[in-house]
Amino acid sequence: MSSLSDPVISISGLGKKTSDRLNQLGIHNLEHLLFHLPNRYQDKTSITPLSLAKVSDEILIEMSIDRIEVVPSRQRQLLCYLSDNENQRILLRFFHFNQYQKQAFVRGEIIQCFGEIKIGRQGLEMYHPEYRLITQEQSPLLESTLTPIYPLCSGVTQAKMKQWVNKALEVLNTTVIDDYFEKIANNTLPSLKDSLFLLHHPKKGEDLSKIEAFKHISQQRLIIEELATHRLSLLRIKMARKAKKSNLFSINNSLTNQLLKSLEFELTKAQSRCIQEINEDISSPQPMLRLLQGDVGSGKTIVAVFALIQAVANNFQTAVMAPTEILARQHLQNFSNYLNPLGIKVAFLFGSQNTQERNEQLSLIKSGKAQVVIGTHALFQENVSFDNLALVVIDEQHKFGVHQRLSLAQKANITPHQLVMTATPIPRSLTMSAYADLDTSIIDELPPGRQKIETVALSNLRRDELITKIKHISKEGRQIYWVCTLIEESEVLRAESAEKTFTYLSDNLEDEKVVMIHGKLTKSEKEIIMQDFSNGKIDLLVATTVIEVGVNVPNASLMVVENAERLGLAQLHQLRGRVGRGAEKSVCILMYQSPLSETAKQRLDILRHSNDGFMIAQKDLELRGPGEILGTQQTGITSMKIANIVRDAYLLKQAGYYSSKMLSANLESQKALISRWIDEEKTHYFDA
Repeated sequence: MSSLSDPVISISGLGKKTSDRLNQLGIHNLEHLLFHLPNRYQDKTSITPLSLAKVSDEILIEMSIDRIEVVPSRQRQLLCYLSDNENQRILLRFFHFNQYQKQAFVRGEIIQCFGEIKIGRQGLEMYHPEYRLITQEQSPLLESTLTPIYPLCSGVTQAKMKQWVNKALEVLNTTVIDDYFEKIANNTLPSLKDSLFLLHHPKKGEDLSKIEAFKHISQQRLIIEELATHRLSLLRIKMARKAKKSNLFSINNSLTNQLLKSLEFELTKAQSRCIQEINEDISSPQPMLRLLQGDVGSGKTIVAVFALIQAVANNFQTAVMAPTEILARQHLQNFSNYLNPLGIKVAFLFGSQNTQERNEQLSLIKSGKAQVVIGTHALFQENVSFDNLALVVIDEQHKFGVHQRLSLAQKANITPHQLVMTATPIPRSLTMSAYADLDTSIIDELPPGRQKIETVALSNLRRDELITKIKHISKEGRQIYWVCTLIEESEVLRAESAEKTFTYLSDNLEDEKVVMIHGKLTKSEKEIIMQDFSNGKIDLLVATTVIEVGVNVPNASLMVVENAERLGLAQLHQLRGRVGRGAEKSVCILMYQSPLSETAKQRLDILRHSNDGFMIAQKDLELRGPGEILGTQQTGITSMKIANIVRDAYLLKQAGYYSSKMLSANLESQKALISRWIDEEKTHYFDA
């Protein structure tokens, strides 16, 4: 007897090659076929009189063949002329045909055809319709339910996909399936079986507009279960982590007070609240895993510093990991400025270090003399040994894979506390869905004195006007970023290259020091350039988006972004955040290539009218979807079977309610839900 867990290759006539192709669609067994839902439907439930047909409608007609004709044009065509009892006429046009097909069309035969009605020179036409010759005893096209049309891959036809899905539906019909969701929904929503049968074969009269909009009750039932299950899997991780033991920090105010006195600014209420939330976590024996969100320039670094001095006060080590060496070195400088006066020893590990320097730093880390260690991916390499690692701080967490985060955490003898930071604000819907395993702290206010950055959209054709502005700003002793989206010229993308822009600016700004930085330079070359720019030795920096994250040059007050229409909202907002860090009023000029698409116009308008990173992130999510925002970490959320975080955000509250109910289910039911909705290869994202 067949089971839903049977591999697709068990279906009669389905071979290894086709099985591999289906596997690429995420279809490995019969149950996966059930969740491979149609993307549209055809209505073959009734025959439409030709007198009622409208151009562009897809309809089923039944008529008799009057005559056939082969047109000897450049591309031979088979023409089949039909008429009905009301003397309505239509022409079937076949651009590809064989001799057998031509011979089968006999005058006087009754034919059923399904296709799109078009208008031609001689009247109504259908191109290559699906057809059956009724008087030759071929099975009619007439069906009792709407006909599903499935997403396909190469080498797979609609007919075959329908056949395989129907096989899976037959097995479903005779199977007792674990439907824990139905129990907790108390019959307020359709059962899993009923939902699947309806969506694969809707009855005539079903509201297709609701199905097309993913608002049908059967779809909502599946979407809620999928969203709730993803949240359940993350809540299970959270519970498993909370069951572990971590080092308990005794909150010490001595170093905290010293640091507070040394600051040249007052903490915002939001920063103080986040510090308090972190202190509550680390003074618990359960390991912290907290996401610290804050807009560009909101002051996340100092919040992290207050966390790590608690580790120091308790004789533990802290590791701070950044995605790039430029950012890691900047952290080294910033953290050292706060920590050195407190007598805290900071070590660092970068990929570009020479052997001697690296060995010296490794020795400091292993001995425990280094209380804080700052670095890049180099931190989790095998030969790095910590003496007593108890706190891990990860900056720009979405740039790292889960395994990288896990590798660093495994350097600790006991599960360490983890603080992950992002300057890319994450919309609430994504936080609920993709980060349910993390506790969240949000810095939702900027430090006082931070001026709003003026944002202007400007056509690329007006770039010459900027030369005068740049000269004026440079004479006042302030610096400029000029960002290009490509390193080399590309006719296809029509974007200005960094080299071309560098030459143009150098020729027009002979009195200014213009330097170019891009991803093809070595780490040391980039480091020297950024250091010179930070020290005011460079007036204008022509850059690719390598300067997007973390670079802090308070003296830079103008940002020009070429071909801004090519970048996402969040990325543009990050770039804009490189200026406005000093006391001077700052401007960001978004240059664009005409004509602009509607989406590009929307993006530029949003940036011109708002500096609110959280609102911008929400709009970015709506325009681009979750994939770009989440990056490498929560991959599963971007490839759900049915649910869509943006489209189905209105169902998240219900999903949250049901996920908490699912937590009380027995382990078998929980596993059944997770295996149903989360592909096996994605479950490794739930290990860290």
